[in-house]
Amino acid sequence: MQIQMVTFSEPKDGNAPGEWQDGASGGVVDDGTATPRRARFVVLDGATGAYDPVRWVDQLVRSFAPQPRGAAGPRLEPAAMRAWFAEMQDQWAADVRVFDSIIEERKFTEVGSFATLLGFEIYSLDGPEPYWRAVALGDTVLFHVRAGRMIAAFPPMGPDDFGTLPDGVHTSRASLDRMTERLLTGGGVLEAGDFLFAATDAMAQWILRAIERDEAKVWDTLTTLAHPDVFARLVEDQRREQNSTKRMKNDDVTLMRLRMLAGQPAFLLACR
Repeated sequence: MQIQMVTFSEPKDGNAPGEWQDGASGGVVDDGTATPRRARFVVLDGATGAYDPVRWVDQLVRSFAPQPRGAAGPRLEPAAMRAWFAEMQDQWAADVRVFDSIIEERKFTEVGSFATLLGFEIYSLDGPEPYWRAVALGDTVLFHVRAGRMIAAFPPMGPDDFGTLPDGVHTSRASLDRMTERLLTGGGVLEAGDFLFAATDAMAQWILRAIERDEAKVWDTLTTLAHPDVFARLVEDQRREQNSTKRMKNDDVTLMRLRMLAGQPAFLLACR
């Protein structure tokens, strides 16, 4: 089985593209041990009020995502993830930084940084029954879609379950036990033609609300998106107030789409 991948993203309304505080990456693992082939992906959402969330998200993405001829990131099980959390916290604390003010230094020390995490792998790409396994902290959601119907959402959430204080990966060592305890795991079996969508909270909540209105329409819209400009127009339209409400909150938005293909050739498409 092959994977077609595309990632769409939009910053908050009024922000520049460089102020986008999410992160997304992935690809086939190439560490010399991936037999049969597997692929790994990660999507993160940095907290706006945290200290330098772009830097924290970038560190997590670079460590978790597969690197060419390099390490494949932590195993997707609690003990390995706990060790990775601690490693990331140590690396964050050890990085040399110059503060512009005492206020900034206090924010680094007392608030730290934070990001929700969705990490997943697709295993046995050359086998008869490929499958996915995922870990999550927070409200970035993986949707498994087959023939225009959602067969799984991970973590399992409803449109009213999104709040202002989700779980996530924090830079504070005091949070290590809680992160390990709150880590969720899930998985499912894949078939050719299936889609996996990984969406940060604003997009994930919008998807769940759209499913309630017309599931066939939402998946038709998202499976046929072909250009970043079309995605940008969709987000802009859904952020507008309609009947005194906005269908999508004004937040950084990321949508990773993976399509499972039965044949050759394999290819990777990435849009930003």
